[in-house]
Amino acid sequence: MEFDPSRSRLLQLVQDRIPPTDLKNASLAIGRNHAYLHQFVFKGTPKQLPDEIRLALAEFLGCEEEELKPDGPLPPRHVRHEERIMPPSLVKIPELDVRASAGPGAIIDGDVQAVADWFFSDPVIRHEFRARAADLRLLALDGDSMEPMLPSGSRIMIDVSKRVPSPPGVFVIWDGYGLVAKRLEHIPNTDPPTVVIKSVNPAYETYQRTAEEVNIVGRVIWAAQRL
Repeated sequence: MEFDPSRSRLLQLVQDRIPPTDLKNASLAIGRNHAYLHQFVFKGTPKQLPDEIRLALAEFLGCEEEELKPDGPLPPRHVRHEERIMPPSLVKIPELDVRASAGPGAIIDGDVQAVADWFFSDPVIRHEFRARAADLRLLALDGDSMEPMLPSGSRIMIDVSKRVPSPPGVFVIWDGYGLVAKRLEHIPNTDPPTVVIKSVNPAYETYQRTAEEVNIVGRVIWAAQRL
């Protein structure tokens, strides 16, 4: 089906929105019934969008109101994305300028600074990660002791509010020389409390330390890797 420029433009803007949406939710967002924009695009009703509708749509879609006019310009897709204000449902998680080593560790030299920002949906952080954005950090992983589960070069997200290895899991710890990622498990009924520190790679030895000797930075709750 062929559409006139204003309708084609609206479909593209809806498709390009971050986070994604559709005509139904866009209609509801501007205070109209769920079929309003569907009827405009596919049935030609109304023939043109009223000024107040264009203004509300522009705010919702993160574009200029001029883009929704019948003769309005359509800027290149990448330009519109760069100029678009970040939707309020996205939150920023910093990637820190340290290397979390899954082998010998890496010396942290100087203040920790953010080298990049990653953006995640707020509902994902709250409901999937069950965390607060303020408690999350991203680190780059070095070394092969956690392979194949976490290959070297992976980005790992840690929750710095979770520093107790119960239940067992993968944590980032300070080993005296740098940050390392290891699987930690508390041994029940030990006095003093004792923690088993494991690597996934069988080439590395498993060892034990008292809980006081283990400086836990945070629990790993998410990871990403290049394929």
